[in-house]
Amino acid sequence: MTALLIENARLLDPATGRDTLGALLIENGRIASLTGAPADGIPRFDAGGACLAPGLIDLRASLGEPGHEHRETIASAALAAAAGGITTICATPDTDPVVNDPALVQFMARRGDATGSLTILPYAAATRGTEISEYGLLREAGAIAFTDAPRAIASARTMRLALSYARAFGAFIMQHPEEPTLATGGVATEGEMATRMGLPGIPMAAEAMMVARDIALARITGGHVHFSCVSTAAALDLIRAAKAENLHVTADTAPPYFDLSETAIGEYRTYAKLSPPLRPDSERQAVAAALRDGTLDAVCSAHRPCDADDKRLPFVQAEPGGAGLATLLGVTLAQVHNAALPLLDALALLTSKPAALLGLESGRLAPGAPADLVLFDLERGWQVKAGALPGKAQNTPFDGRPLEGRVRATFKAGRKVFGA
Repeated sequence: MTALLIENARLLDPATGRDTLGALLIENGRIASLTGAPADGIPRFDAGGACLAPGLIDLRASLGEPGHEHRETIASAALAAAAGGITTICATPDTDPVVNDPALVQFMARRGDATGSLTILPYAAATRGTEISEYGLLREAGAIAFTDAPRAIASARTMRLALSYARAFGAFIMQHPEEPTLATGGVATEGEMATRMGLPGIPMAAEAMMVARDIALARITGGHVHFSCVSTAAALDLIRAAKAENLHVTADTAPPYFDLSETAIGEYRTYAKLSPPLRPDSERQAVAAALRDGTLDAVCSAHRPCDADDKRLPFVQAEPGGAGLATLLGVTLAQVHNAALPLLDALALLTSKPAALLGLESGRLAPGAPADLVLFDLERGWQVKAGALPGKAQNTPFDGRPLEGRVRATFKAGRKVFGA
């Protein structure tokens, strides 16, 4: 029997509201108890009063491999994830080849297992050309849900079929909510700043229009639509109303949309070119408010690796996307430090809430749960520096951002995979 006692830890479990100083016993890769009274001879790890929480569950990340290994490999993403306290990643299917075959779904999961530090839950492609994919076979192979991210499912007819078909297999459709005919060619949010910089704009209404359409389709089909990286107040109002109607609608956002505004693209900073684009500060505040009131179900990294050649281009030509694995926890904790969110509520958006959405047994501190854990110093400061991040992808929109809250150790199935 392999065992470890983590003692002198601040135990944080958003699923139950636990916030106590104590110890956690691990046996055979799972949490055995939170009583801290093991038999003699069990190895001990002194947490030194640091916070011990469930390992983070990242609801959306692009991993590059297969096909784009020059940007990121699964091995390099696993290093960055462990350094960020992430133990589970839901990987988007925008690889080459696209994940629309059961063998590729199984390949992604196996590659995650091979790292020893990361569980990969693959999304499968929602569509194959103009038709929907074979959801039954893909689900049987291990697909967690279906999406065409980073692009939207443009056809209303196709989306209706997708929602109906996915419902039959107990899965949801994750939508990148951006009306494509309005977004084509745009690189920044339409408005004063885009005009001043001479950049083609995307109207914010493109997001709300797609959200409104898909809520209507969820109402018709009874299917579950999940909107990812929501970034505007109008879209959030629609989601809030849909939830009040008890429709099967959920949503997430990513740290740039509650921590940065469109001013971050000033001086044509391509590391801050994202999809959807950064918004005016009023929209950032609306996203932060939606974290507080429960409109948003999760915070994801929206990790999208780009190499230097992708970003060292004129702003219009540069690839959109930001590295987000190593900064997911720290930027979310900024909402705690500025008193916008209680600590357990912030952690719930990264652990128990995505776990509940996906039907996972992880994401909680409870006997029998997987011992996927993150230990972090809540007050320890650090600065994000592009070029010095763990992993291969360095295209962070948070370059230079000071943060409080640093990961000290990450445990996967009870084994320490990051930390001294």
